[in-house]
This record gives sequence, structure tokens and C-alpha cells, in this order.
Amino acid sequence: MVKKSQAAAVSVPAGPKRSLLSRLAYHFERYWQLWILVAPGLVFMFLFAYVPMWGIQLAFREFEPSKGLTGGDWVGFRYFVQFFQSPVFGEIMWNTVRISLWTLVMGFIFPIILALLINQIGSKKVKGFVQTVTYMPHFISVVVIVSMLNIFLSPGSGIIGRFFGDTSLMGDPNAITAVYWISEVWQHCGWNCIIYLAALSGVDTSLYEAAKMDGASRLQLIRYVDLPAIMPTCTILLIMQMGSVLNVGFDKIYLMQNTLNQTATEVISTYTYKIGILGSQFEYSTAIGLFNTVINFLFLMLANGISKKVNDASIF
Repeated sequence: MVKKSQAAAVSVPAGPKRSLLSRLAYHFERYWQLWILVAPGLVFMFLFAYVPMWGIQLAFREFEPSKGLTGGDWVGFRYFVQFFQSPVFGEIMWNTVRISLWTLVMGFIFPIILALLINQIGSKKVKGFVQTVTYMPHFISVVVIVSMLNIFLSPGSGIIGRFFGDTSLMGDPNAITAVYWISEVWQHCGWNCIIYLAALSGVDTSLYEAAKMDGASRLQLIRYVDLPAIMPTCTILLIMQMGSVLNVGFDKIYLMQNTLNQTATEVISTYTYKIGILGSQFEYSTAIGLFNTVINFLFLMLANGISKKVNDASIF
């Protein structure tokens, strides 16, 4: 009897498979509130991130305003070759990589250090005060930051500039990179460490108690408890930052640029602005911007692949 019932159960034909439309209808019927919640973000991304991608073809056409984006003659990779053969290509790429890498590395390390130090503060009031003071500069506008740099680094009269005599750090090509990334770290370090503090807040307190009972010092607590706890977060954030490794903020570097330091501050973003907007070479500037985006995408894929093989942590 058991065998017959098992055979009968096996021989019962399965029900009809639900179609894709029915599954989508069931999904939206069940989760329509969540879709309404994310709808504004999706619409924003579609309008300002995907719709403008239609203009990428401008990098491969000879732009004629009267014919629109798709009316010009197809020229292939002519503008990319023009940029690679430009006499300023090497200088622009070196400036972009140098400034971006310094900002990326230092802007990645210092928030981690700050979060680890704040996490070691015992008093909640002192911890909250320190955290508030450190992330307040994040809300200062870029124009104000650059104005502060010009005032503080003014030779002879600035709070910092007076120690360098008649030498203007804002006009020194050898010092402008350090001025840029130090000001970036100072402005955004406190804000960027918030996510690491959130990760540290989820660490089980019993781990600290067990480590202290074993005689662990503060440095050992940081090394063996805190760092392993935030390492997955560090990995994900580093991968995401690698996607903008060649993106130097246009507004700040452009405001810091002057005739004295232009040889060290001319980066892809400022060069694209001058060529495209000021020079009306829209197709050429589009090609440069597309080249920059492709390089960033390759860096993102490379960092994600390496991280996935090394410690099995990745964003996709």
C-alpha cells in the first residue's frame, strides 16, 4: 500500500507553471508599498543618470547644432585619438591620478582611524561632542573652504602661511596637491567615519569583556576586535570609491586653480569644462568624459574582482 501510494504521488502531474506576468502581478500586489517608496529615487536616477546617456554618441559624431545629437557625421574614435595625441594628455592624466590617489588613500585611512579613536572614548557625552565637532566641516560649502584656504595660507599674514615666508602654498605647484587632499580629509573625515562607527556599534560587548579579561590592551582591542568587525565595511566602501578613482571634484580644484599652480591642477574635469563649455568643442569634451568614465568602470570591476577572490567580499 505504501509503495502504491508513493507511486501515485509521484505520478501526479504538476500544476501549470505561472507565467512571468502573473508572477509580476503577484509581486506588485504584495509589495506595492515598497515600490511607491522607492519610486522617486528610481525616477530621479532614470531622468538624470540614464536619459543623458543618449548624448554619449556625441563623442563619435561631428557635432552640428542645426542637426542635433544624431545629425552629425559619424567619425568613430577620432576625438579619442585627438585627446591621446594631445601634448597636454600626459600632464592632465598625471595630475588627475596624483590628486585623486592621494585623496582616495588618505580619505579612506583617516576616517577609519578617527572612528577607532572615537569608539575608545568611554563617556557618551564626550563621544557625541567629538563626533559632532569632527563632522561639522562637511556642511561648509566648497566656496567657503577655498576662501578659508586663501586666507589661512596667505604668505606673511595667514595663520599657516606666515610660517612659509613669502612663498604662497596656493601658488606652489609642488604643494597644491597636499593642500587639496589635506583640506578634503579635514572637511569630510568626520562625516565619512559615521558608517564605521555604525559598524562598531554592532560589535558584541562580550568580545571586549573577554579580551579585557585576557589582558588585552586598547591597541590589542582595536587590532583583534574592532578592525575585524569593520573590515567588510571597509572593503565595500573601498570598492565603491575605486569607481571614481579619476574623478577629482571640479568645483574645488577649479576654484583653487590659478596661473601659478595651473600646471599641477589641470585635471580631466577642468580641462573638459574649458574645452567643452568655454571652447564649444562639445564632441571633444564628451569623448574625454566618456574615456574617464570607462577607466573608472574598469577600476571598479578590477577592485571588485580582486576583493571577491581575496576575502570573498564584493558588491556584485
